[in-house]
Amino acid sequence: MANNTVRHINIIGHQNPDTDSICSALAYAWLKNRGSLTGLYEARRAGHVNRETRFVLQHFGVEPPRLCTDVSPQIKDIDIRKQAGIDGEMSLRAAWNLMRDVEIDTLCIVDSDNELQGLITIKDIADANMDLFDTAVLAAANTRCTNLLETLEAELVVGSADAHIDSGNICIGTSPEIMEELVKPGDLVLVSNRYETQMCAIDCGAQAIVVCCGSAVPRTIVARAQEKGCAVLATPYDTYAAARLISTAAPVRHFMRTKELLKFSVNTPIEDAKKVMASVRHRYFPILDENGKYCGVVSRRNLLNLHRKQVILVDHNERTQAVDGLEQADILEIIDHHRIGSLETTGPVYFRNVPVGCTATILYQMYGEQGLTPSREIAGLLLSAILSDTLVFRSPTSTPQDEAAAKALAALAGEDIQSYAEQMFEAGADLTGRTAEDVFSSDFKAFSRGDVKFGVGQSTYMTDKSRAAAEALVQPFLPEASRREGLPLIFYMFTDMKTQSTDLMFYGHNAEEIIRDAFHVEPEGNIAKLPGVVSRKKQLIPPLLAALQARQ
Repeated sequence: MANNTVRHINIIGHQNPDTDSICSALAYAWLKNRGSLTGLYEARRAGHVNRETRFVLQHFGVEPPRLCTDVSPQIKDIDIRKQAGIDGEMSLRAAWNLMRDVEIDTLCIVDSDNELQGLITIKDIADANMDLFDTAVLAAANTRCTNLLETLEAELVVGSADAHIDSGNICIGTSPEIMEELVKPGDLVLVSNRYETQMCAIDCGAQAIVVCCGSAVPRTIVARAQEKGCAVLATPYDTYAAARLISTAAPVRHFMRTKELLKFSVNTPIEDAKKVMASVRHRYFPILDENGKYCGVVSRRNLLNLHRKQVILVDHNERTQAVDGLEQADILEIIDHHRIGSLETTGPVYFRNVPVGCTATILYQMYGEQGLTPSREIAGLLLSAILSDTLVFRSPTSTPQDEAAAKALAALAGEDIQSYAEQMFEAGADLTGRTAEDVFSSDFKAFSRGDVKFGVGQSTYMTDKSRAAAEALVQPFLPEASRREGLPLIFYMFTDMKTQSTDLMFYGHNAEEIIRDAFHVEPEGNIAKLPGVVSRKKQLIPPLLAALQARQ
């Protein structure tokens, strides 16, 4: 698994989701999780919640699903390496030992809140070690005394472990004659077991001496060191080994890389990460979690072990209506009531397609089959979806099953169908503060047949006044919508529930002729009046497809 958290299976409807798309995703997640909206299965939405759906969710006290517009694999979908961050005070020696022990060549430095501070590689440590003439490195790095004790496996005879090396150079005391010229106040001096060199180093003002070869430190030296404020460390290493090791006590923060760090988020798409990795020679890259905290590293090799996102589609089965990246995800199930479109799957899936007026009706049947009664809230969502999709059973797509399901759900939800439907549709038709784009995209779907691509939107209204206002708002937006959606033909249905008719607005090449061929009506301006037409799925799409195919 990519991480320790449960990988959710996303249940998701089509782009520009309507009430059925969102409510069915929520209701199916509740069914799959056996009576909970939190669990392995998570409802998601592929676009903004329209006003009708927002009213429904607020009415029944249900939070809208999280947005998901792309199911392409991300860093979170691979096995990242959970290498813990290190403290910036860790010595180079300890960092090198850790790299060797866990077989990694990059370590990330973090603060106490797990914020990424920098990184250090095996090359950085090698470069630091090869800088043989940098005798001031411990002072420059303000090295802790504890780092010296650990690196040299030394005992602190005199001084404080909390002290820092903040001045002077590293030098080796060989004889008093040479040391008087060599050792300056504040230096760190490595000495052998010779009493004279030890005393001379202290008298020259060294801030610390390191007694090598495991030699005992005489009491007089201890007393003199205490008097002069000189720390004394005793190491079992000989002078040569101690000289080789001592500079590796410097903390990694002094050598770490901090500028222009190449790091990824758990949400970074794999394709983006691959491009970055191909452009540089680094092997490991830090990963930040959802909160921007360090959580591990990733290498090119990790990208090979990919866990594709798992999705269940509701209320659509056409590629053009689905979220991006679907071809890189595993589709587990499809629950739908539309025509079977252009979607391909990599393997066999559970596909339930029933000719009813609403996906929610299919879900209500599945609840019954599994012996589970929906809660009041879920029953309300299912009821709302059926009333919305069937236009309160007026749509030709509506079936007796839809009506029976709605009545049973209304009883569970404690709602009167007619009065509740009126509130719901009025909320959806309210244009207060809405933009043309908002109205247009509230229920818009793209379709394709052969080389022909077109889009059809639909809004439903209870009054002539609200419908006319919406038409005036949307009409100037259609050319822009055609450009944004990349569709040469756009049709938009303004459906009047009470008169059971639709004003069909259109834009695009030969759109007027196509409408004449499909519906045998004469458009007025850029609107065709279609009495008796209320269903996009059953009454509009089939004649449009027939007219388009006849022109090919």
